[in-house]
Amino acid sequence: MNEHVLTRMQELRDLAGIIGLASWDQETYLPKKADPARAAQLATLQGLYHERLVDPRLAEWLDAAKETTDDQRAMVRVLRRERERAVKVPGRLVKAIAEAQSLALAAWRQARAEKNYPAFQPHVETLVTLRREQADAWGHDGERYDALLEVYEPGMKTARLLPVLTRLKDTLVPIVTKLDAVPKPKSIFAGKTFDVDAQWRFTMQLLPAMGFDLDAGRQDKSVHPFTSNTHLTDVRLTTRLSPELPFSALFGTLHEGGHGLYEQGFLPEHGRTTLSQAPSMGLHESQSRLWENLVGRSRSFWVHWLPKFQQHFPTQLAGVSLDAMLHEMNRVERTFIRVEADEVTYNLHIVLRTELELELLRGTLSTKDLSEAWNAKTKALLGLDVPSSDLGVLQDIHWSYGEFGYFPTYALGNLYAASLWKALRRANPGVDAELEKGNSAPILQWLRTNVHQHGYRHDAETIVTRATGTGLTDVDFVENLKAKYGALYGVSL
Repeated sequence: MNEHVLTRMQELRDLAGIIGLASWDQETYLPKKADPARAAQLATLQGLYHERLVDPRLAEWLDAAKETTDDQRAMVRVLRRERERAVKVPGRLVKAIAEAQSLALAAWRQARAEKNYPAFQPHVETLVTLRREQADAWGHDGERYDALLEVYEPGMKTARLLPVLTRLKDTLVPIVTKLDAVPKPKSIFAGKTFDVDAQWRFTMQLLPAMGFDLDAGRQDKSVHPFTSNTHLTDVRLTTRLSPELPFSALFGTLHEGGHGLYEQGFLPEHGRTTLSQAPSMGLHESQSRLWENLVGRSRSFWVHWLPKFQQHFPTQLAGVSLDAMLHEMNRVERTFIRVEADEVTYNLHIVLRTELELELLRGTLSTKDLSEAWNAKTKALLGLDVPSSDLGVLQDIHWSYGEFGYFPTYALGNLYAASLWKALRRANPGVDAELEKGNSAPILQWLRTNVHQHGYRHDAETIVTRATGTGLTDVDFVENLKAKYGALYGVSL
């Protein structure tokens, strides 16, 4: 490979890592008064990244590149794609977006705390305007959302995405209605509080048991759980602690741990190249949802972990049976908060956000009316009346970054996870018996072989198809959901 191409590729990956680290710090330890300074710093860093990416010499070097291996060809292909998109966006716009993101993040935090959407609305308006301009710069066939989807799910189009989400909506709404009618026992957590330090200690047991290398990563606390991909040897996770909701931290750690395992699973020799990344956020999300839901909410997992959980909370969980715990963690309820939603209702939250994003980008919905539109869709999809904006339009961090097109990847991740889990269990018939012993190594090894090590060698759907025999489909997800919750609730779905 051309030495100049490799050097520039490594520089770009290094800058991306530092940007990721600065963003992680912004969410964890940054002093409140430092928000404007960090906004400027991130704008500078992203401006430098953009300048190096659009450097005309890089185009010449890429054209002269002589790749000798499949990996080198993949590296050049990915870098060329990124550069071709970047040169279409002026540096002025890149810096404007970076600064708007940082200012919006600080405004979102305050607005969320004050339950005050009007204070955040001007920032949403700015970001929608900037993202429209960016979509137009990238180019599209009349659907700006396609250009933004391409950032997170290369190759995905609105015309393909919407029918999948519509099928899910049409399938899930009646299932939720049916399960909602089944009498549910009182929550085993009702009226109890769970020491957050004990919760933290338990999550720090879970991570190494999953296979997460704490010498190559760490976990911290944030308002919104996330994973920052600085480098495969430095993976930052966060979780959220709540005295009344012990599952928040527990499943937050499993979820982000799934992301973290993916980041740590790229090949070391690809560490400073374009291959050391997931080919799509949908595939990345499949790893977190697989560990959170398909592993973490399973009976076999809790055969091993329930006694350990009870050791951390001997009073609160005294006498709680395995069946009671399984019903508690798989309780299907119409709730306001996406990150706390169960497997059945979760995708309805994604449908809600995707439909609103489409309207914003198309210009058929004003940001001033966004909160009311959110509340109306929540009523239509989940049957809930939103009492305040912190439980509605202000609950997610993503719009403070202007990450329109990101939310659909959560639904795609659920679908990919179900197909991967089906194939994994087919290849490892004894996986449940191993989980009952606390051994999740066969799961991680299969994922390492079939997903993680490939990085960005191939597109997401190719990786999933090779691993499972099928591409994007909602069939495996719906089949698994109906079987699991039909049995749990004693109803035919």
